[in-house]
Amino acid sequence: MTRWGARWSAHAVLALITLSFLGPFLWVLLSSVQPGSSPAAKPAFSFSLDNFRAVLTYDTVYGPLLNSVVISGGTAVLTVVVAGLAAYPLSRYQLRFKRHFMLTLLFSTGLPLTAIMVPVYAMFFRFSLYGSVPAMVLFLTASSLPFSIWMMKNFMDGVPINLEEAAWVDGAGWLKSLRFVVAPLMAPGIAVVAIFVFVGQWGNFFVPFVLLDSPEKQPAAVTIYTFFSQYGRVAYGQLAAFSVIYTTPAVLLYVAVSKYLSGSFNMAGSVKG
Repeated sequence: MTRWGARWSAHAVLALITLSFLGPFLWVLLSSVQPGSSPAAKPAFSFSLDNFRAVLTYDTVYGPLLNSVVISGGTAVLTVVVAGLAAYPLSRYQLRFKRHFMLTLLFSTGLPLTAIMVPVYAMFFRFSLYGSVPAMVLFLTASSLPFSIWMMKNFMDGVPINLEEAAWVDGAGWLKSLRFVVAPLMAPGIAVVAIFVFVGQWGNFFVPFVLLDSPEKQPAAVTIYTFFSQYGRVAYGQLAAFSVIYTTPAVLLYVAVSKYLSGSFNMAGSVKG
C-alpha cells in the first residue's frame, strides 16, 4: 500500500504540474485565433487569423526573430567552443586548485545578471560598445560559461581516457584528440549544453533591452513589450498570436533533437581489455 500510495502521489503531483502549464498554454492558443480577445478567453465557434495577419510583418516578427536567432545561436556556438576548451584540462589533468575552481564556477551560476547590469551598462558606455550586438553576444557568452563548463566537464568525464591515449600514440595532439575522439563521443552532451544556452538566451529580455539602443537590433523577447501601450491597454489577441510564433522555434528545436538526446553515451566495447 505504501508503494501504491507513493506511485499515485507522484502521478497526482505530475498531473497538477501539467495542468498548471496547460492552462496558460490553452489560453494563448484560444486568444490567438479569436477576434477581440481578452484575459477571459473562452472556447467559441468563431475563429479568425486576423491576429496572425496583424503581427506577421518584418518589423514585428521576421526581423526580431532573425535577431533572436543570431544572438541566441551565436551565444550557443561560442559558449560550446569555449566551455569545451575550458572543460578539457579540468577533466583530463590533475590540477592543484581544480576543486576550488569548480566550486567557484558553481557559485557563479547563482549570481543573477540583474546584480551586475549597472556596471556592465557603464562599461559598455565607457568603451563605446553600447548598441553593439557582437559585444552583447560576448557578454552573454561570458555569463553562460560557468554552468556550461560545469556540465561540459561532467559529460567529458564519461569519455574513457584510454581512447585519447591510443590517439596520442598515433601522433595526435590534445587538440586533435579533443576534436576527433572526445567531441564525437560526447556529442549528446554538447547538444544539451548548446540547447540549454540557446533556449536560455532565446527568452532573455533584460540584457538586450538594456544594452541595445535600436529596435532594429532587438530580439523577439523585447518585441513583446511593444504590445503593452503606455495607457495600459493590451492587444491580447496579437500578443497571443506573437507568443505562439515566438515559442514555435524553441519547441521545434526540442522536438527535433529529443530522440537524439534520449540516447545515452554508449561506449561499451569502445575500449578493449
